Parts: sequence; structure tokens; C-alpha cells
Amino acid sequence: MSETDDLRAILLDQVERLLADKAGPDTLRANERGDWPAALWAEAEALGLPTALAPEEKGGAGLGWGDAAALWHVLGRHGAPIPLGESMVAAALLAAGGIAPRPGLLGLAVAGAPVPWGRRAAAVVMVSGGAVLLQPGPATRQGLAPISREPADRAAPGVPAEEGRLPEAFGPEADLLAGALLNAARIAGALEAVLDMTVDYATTRTQFGRPIGGFQAVQQLLARAAGEVAAVAVAASHAGRAADRHGLAGAGFEIASAKVVAGEAAGTVAAIAHQVHAAIGFTDEHALHLYTRRLWDWRDGCGAERVWARRLGQAALERGGAALWPDLTAR
Repeated sequence: MSETDDLRAILLDQVERLLADKAGPDTLRANERGDWPAALWAEAEALGLPTALAPEEKGGAGLGWGDAAALWHVLGRHGAPIPLGESMVAAALLAAGGIAPRPGLLGLAVAGAPVPWGRRAAAVVMVSGGAVLLQPGPATRQGLAPISREPADRAAPGVPAEEGRLPEAFGPEADLLAGALLNAARIAGALEAVLDMTVDYATTRTQFGRPIGGFQAVQQLLARAAGEVAAVAVAASHAGRAADRHGLAGAGFEIASAKVVAGEAAGTVAAIAHQVHAAIGFTDEHALHLYTRRLWDWRDGCGAERVWARRLGQAALERGGAALWPDLTAR
């Protein structure tokens, strides 16, 4: 194992320990009541996580996109109780545009979409025409995410406090591509949690004198869900590595593919999980819906799978049928 791999393993272990200690279903329920998890965010800041994607000379840790995707995977497995991924992307965009990231929570507004926990943001970052803009925070038009019901607020338009040009490797849609990668990685992690819950329930819930997991029909459902979960993990990880190799703009194919795979799996696995759990999975006392509702929000955020599938199809048509197989194998 290389030194880089060792550092990555240590970082992921720190994040896992932090979330296991200070996050969980109760935190997700509190989020939906509008309670900010201040202690959890303070610990994340103490570890330098919000600015970890920014280079060291800009006050970050110089984390790569592949490492970030692995971190977001862990975040998703715990329901992403804080907008850490968005703040990491915002800091990376600012640094790429020559702007030093601000301390505190950096909100990310992708194509005018609401900003998760924007009401707590020290500043809001957005991309327009290849420029990265820093708007003073917080976002004042408060609202809620449509399915998870977590705070999601809109930033009022205004004159940016700072503005910078993004390099060619980031491209004019850097916020959308980074947001899609973030959501694909979080979906991968949340799907793992949903699958674990479902397998545990199937092995403990008895019907007709034996666990329901012993029935072939249930086993087939769980096997299908496990395959979907594995596919998303591979797709998101591959997209992160592609962004490291080619830049965000050059990894559009891999990121689009990961978002399509993740979006389709979010629907399939959530349906299987709720079918196995039956009505109990929707009750307030059970944790399953806390994760599946976030899955559905992330599936639609930064472009649903049909949006990215259409992009992939259009790109393939423009290249022509003769180029399809060489293009796929070259990636």
C-alpha cells in the first residue's frame, strides 16, 4: 500500500468514526425539524474536511476527486447529515478560480437550485459561464428539500463579493459535474446502508415459523439489490478516478454514467427494501425511510438519470456508430 493509500485509509477511518459517534437516525430526524447539527459540523471543521478538496496553498488538503468520492460514499452511508460534500465542492471551485475559500460552511448553488442548509452558510458559491462567483451568505429564502424535508434555501441574486475564472479542466459546468459525482457517491453509500437494513430485517423477521430471508422470492430480491449496490459503488469510484485523470470536464462521460447507474439503482433498491420491510419501513420509528427519501432527492439532484442518459445518447449519436465501441473501450 502506498503512502497516498495509507493517508486515504486514515482519512476515511476518521470520517467513519466521526459519523458513527455523532450522526445517526436521530440526527436525520432533527435535520428535518430544522435543528442544525452544530457539534458534528464543528468536528468536521476541526478535521479540515470542508476545504479538503482545495490545494494546500489555498488552505486545503489537496484531496483528489477519487478520494473525495470515497469520502462522500462514507457520508452517504450515514445519510449525509451535514452538507459537507457541497462545502468541499464549493471550496474546490473557489480555489480553482483563484479565490481563497472562506471559513465556515460554504453553500453550493448548482444551476440556481436550492442550497442545502443555505441559511447557515457563511457564503454561497455558484458557477456561471465558466466563472465562479462568491455570494455573501446566508441564503435567506428558506425552504425544504422536496422529499427528505431537510432545509434547502435559495440565495438571493446580487453582486458577487468575488469572482474568478475556472480553468479549462473544470469546464463551464463544473458545479453540475461535481454535484452529479457527489450525489452518485452519496447514493452508493446510502444504498449500502439500505441493503444492510434490509438483510438484517429479512434475517430477523419471521413468518410461518422461519425468517423471511429463507424464502426464495426474498432471496432473489436481496440478490438483485446487492448487484445494484455493487454496480453503483464501482461506477462512482471510477468516475472519481476519471476526474483525477482528465479533470471534471474530461470526465463527463464517466460522471454521467455513474449518475445514470446510481439513479436507476436508487429506485430499484429502495423499492425492494420497502417491499421486504412492508409497511414498517415507512413508520416514523423506523430508519429506512430516512435513507430512501434522501436517495430520491439525490437521484433527482444535479440531473436525474434521464437527463444524463440523454446526454450520453446525444454524444454517441454525434460521434457515430463506428466510434461507439472504441470510445467505450478507451475509457
